[in-house]
Amino acid sequence: MKRDLISIDDQSLKNINDYISFAEKVEMIPPAEKTRMLFGKILGVLFFEPSTRTRLSFEAAMLRLGGQIIGFSDVITTSTAKGESLADTIKTVEQYCDAVVIRHPREGAARLSAEVSRLPVINAGDGSNQHPTQTLLDLFTIKKFFGRIENLKIALAGDLKYSRTVHSLVHALVKYSNIEFTLVTPETLKLPDYVKNSVDKKAFKYSETTDLKEAITKCDIVYMTRIQRERFPDPVEYEKVKDSYRIDNSILKDAQPHLKILHPLPRVNEISPEVDSTPFAGYFPQVGYGLTMRQAILLNHIGGQE
Repeated sequence: MKRDLISIDDQSLKNINDYISFAEKVEMIPPAEKTRMLFGKILGVLFFEPSTRTRLSFEAAMLRLGGQIIGFSDVITTSTAKGESLADTIKTVEQYCDAVVIRHPREGAARLSAEVSRLPVINAGDGSNQHPTQTLLDLFTIKKFFGRIENLKIALAGDLKYSRTVHSLVHALVKYSNIEFTLVTPETLKLPDYVKNSVDKKAFKYSETTDLKEAITKCDIVYMTRIQRERFPDPVEYEKVKDSYRIDNSILKDAQPHLKILHPLPRVNEISPEVDSTPFAGYFPQVGYGLTMRQAILLNHIGGQE
């Protein structure tokens, strides 16, 4: 039976912890041994939306495991530009490879792809809906920094309305015990009610504020997000909120010493480069942990290892 990774909602707490435990094992495998683990396998990488980290980390993960990649990162160069349906694209590409990673601007596109494909399908982000592999690497990063995922205070800041990384992360974190959320956002970019209503209300302990500086003093993790120009139907509304929050060294003066700042990236101006050299900056190590987690995901879904 094929295994897909479409939504973090599909995963139990045990399944999520199994991914994290397996990533810890993968991290310890010597590089020379890894290069034989998916030898002869081919990954189809279909990106209908721009990406740097997600696409390149999947490609690097596959190559470092000894596999090969095919695919595209520009829809203009594909038959989609001629009117080919997503279902037909998937049914075509699956003739050439062993699994498919897809990013698409339309919510539900990954689920549709999984329904029509006989191969494992991995969702690399569908619109403002879900981004499960980002969530798994975020949880892995938290475990690496804190040695646990329970009993943490986490501020989610920036664009909580359109951020699929935030939506997926909330769905995952409420499965863990004693997580306290602070939602830091402009009035127009609050976490949607449908996200709040779709999780266990008893487990989702949160407060809402517009004051990032105050939130930073009380939390263990700040998960910062970019105000996403491409998600706004009205450019005027984007201009109103684009510079709502910025983390620099001055705002971190009263932060707890163990604070870590995470970010799914890319950043625009919401984190000053001066923060990069501080012990608070966790976002570039987060990128590195992402490579390990995506190796674990590929081995799990293509190699049948877990």
